[in-house]
This record gives sequence, structure tokens and C-alpha cells, in this order.
Amino acid sequence: MIGFDEAWAIVAGHAAGLEPEQVSLADAHGRTLAKTVFALVDWPPANVSAMDGYAVRDGDAGSLRLVGESWPGVGFTGGIGQGECVRIFTGAPVPAGADRVVMQENVARDGDRVTFTAPPSAGRHIRQQGSDFHAGEPLLRAGRRLDAQAMVAAAGADVAQVTVWRRPRATIIGTGDELVAPGTARGTSESIPESVSFGVAAIIAEWGGETISRRRVRDDPALIGEVAAEALEASDLVVVTGGASVGERDFSRSVLVSLGLDLLFEKVSIKPGKPVWFGRAGGTLVLGLPGNPTSAMVTARLLLAPLVAGLAGRDPRVAARWQSVRLAAPLGACGDRETFVRAVRDDDGVRPIGNQDSGAQKSLADANALIRQRAGTAALDIGALAEVIDF
Repeated sequence: MIGFDEAWAIVAGHAAGLEPEQVSLADAHGRTLAKTVFALVDWPPANVSAMDGYAVRDGDAGSLRLVGESWPGVGFTGGIGQGECVRIFTGAPVPAGADRVVMQENVARDGDRVTFTAPPSAGRHIRQQGSDFHAGEPLLRAGRRLDAQAMVAAAGADVAQVTVWRRPRATIIGTGDELVAPGTARGTSESIPESVSFGVAAIIAEWGGETISRRRVRDDPALIGEVAAEALEASDLVVVTGGASVGERDFSRSVLVSLGLDLLFEKVSIKPGKPVWFGRAGGTLVLGLPGNPTSAMVTARLLLAPLVAGLAGRDPRVAARWQSVRLAAPLGACGDRETFVRAVRDDDGVRPIGNQDSGAQKSLADANALIRQRAGTAALDIGALAEVIDF
């Protein structure tokens, strides 16, 4: 059995980006750039007005003659001479000969005559061509996740396609005789709704992967083997839930080993989640999670999230940003296994939730943070600093 840091390092060491692919910008949100994006145009593409007003020459005063209008997309085609001005709107090209834009609030207009009602301000209110970026300039570096802001910048640079890392394709296999589809468990105490795969699929999506299949399988080695063989063929990543312990019907790991799985670790000295395991079968990575909902989701957040992030082209460390946060409630001493305590973080700090049972689901939904307790550490009082990660 290995420690958490060693397990994390093994997972991160196998979390390398898959092959690049080119996609349209419309399909690129959330993807990670495999190649730097270079601007294809200047922005702004010309000298443009920063506000609604009148384009004028420096030094002109008194009554000016209005000679035209400049709109975004339909600029004034001529230039302006001495004693002339052009009505202009935000984003419109500045006419040749104009040195500044006077705000419309500081102008009085009578027909085609315009006069200043206040002295021009110090600002010229002109956005210079290329003042944001020039054509050929690196705009978004490789490794950048295409969030909403990056999408705007790429489109504004006239980029229609980007080269990104391919999303990892994942199959989730939930094992257990007791598992049934949600909505079908009522009326019997022997069946429970299969819930873990929904949370696992959500984590895969949040960190850049796609779930191509979710399978529910009885505790039958032959059935598990059949489904697992198909999953290994079709997927970059297989996540198996349940069947990871040492019970008489815990077959998952042994079945995968018979299919060529090379185990990289079998157990981790953490609570919850001790039975978590990880390996590789050919070109496919396999992560085995406990069947209890809280144990599964804690280990998925700690190990699956960085694995998926790395396969999707990001640095796995983006999923492991621990922070020092003050405790808003006491935290008991830790036993001989490193423990990840479900907690609620708010403006007052972080406080452990009451129910830490590995099968709890309501308290799981209440938690938005994990507190990391190192093995053998003493109790902490209110106000002490704790290691915390978003959950």
C-alpha cells in the first residue's frame, strides 16, 4: 500500500495529452490548445472611435461644419479639413485628418453646424490600430484552456479553427448485483439506484473528457470481462466502480488483470478510498474506484480529475490546487491513514460536515471542499489553518 502523494505522482505521470486535432472555434469551448493561436488581423483593424461624438482636428474651435458620418462597418470615405467635423459612433473608423473625438455631451449641433460647449478633454478617445494586438502576434499560448474569455479573443483575431488536444474517451463500468437504474429501485430493499457513475461522468466532463459509455454489470466475472474487453478496445480511459475490495464477489481488479492490466498501484493509505487502484492495459488507462458513493467521489476528485485534465492536454496540477484556509469549526485528530474530510467552505472559513460515512449521499451533496489531514496529526481548533481543495 502506498501513500497519497506517491499515488498522485503515478497518476500524474501517466496523464499526458493525447494526439492533437483541429476543430472549429464553435466546437472548441473547454478544450486545451495544442498549438499557439496567432492573430490573423490587427485589433482594432483601424483607428476607431472609443465613444459617440464628433471627429475633429486639433486646434479647430468655434463653429465647425458637419461634413458626414462614420458608423462601424460604414466609415466616412473622405477626410476632414480645417473647420470641418464628422459625426462618429463607437467603433467607427476615424476619418483621415481627424486628431480626436469630442464627446457628444460636450457639443451643440444646429443643422450642419457644430460648436463645443466645453473645452475638449485631455483624452483623444481614439483606439489606435493594433493597440490590442497585431496580425502575426501570439495571442493564446499552447496549453491554454479555451474559456469564455479566450474564445472571444480567438474569434476577434479572425481565427476560425484551432488545434487542440483530443478529449479522452472514457467508459464507466459500475459493478454490483444490487445496482439498478435510478427510478427502478422503489419497492424493494435489495436493490439500490446506481448513482456513482453519474458523478464520475460529471467529473470527467468538468475536467475535459467525454464519457462514451456507462455500463452497469452484475458481479459475474464472465460478464465483467466481456464488458471490460469492449471498453478497453474503445476507450482511452476505463473507470471501474465497485468490486475493488477483498470480498468474495469483488472481481473487477482480477478480471482486468486477466485481460492484460499492468497494475501500477493496488491500494492507497487514505480514508476514504483505500481500495482505489490504477493501471494500464495496452494503450488504455484503468482507474478502479470504491463502490460507496462518498469514497468513489472523493477518490475521483483526488485522482480522476488530474488524470482526465492531463489526458486533455492540461497540467494535472490544475486539479490539485490546495489552499490554506482557516477552520470555522474544530477538526479532530487524524488516525494512521491520511484522511480527506468532507467540508463546507464559506466566507467564515471551512468546517467539517457532520456525517463522514463513506456511503452518505446527502452530506456528499452538501460538501464543497475537502480538508486534507496528514496521518497522525493532532486535533485543530477554530482558527487554525487547514489544507483545503475544492470539491
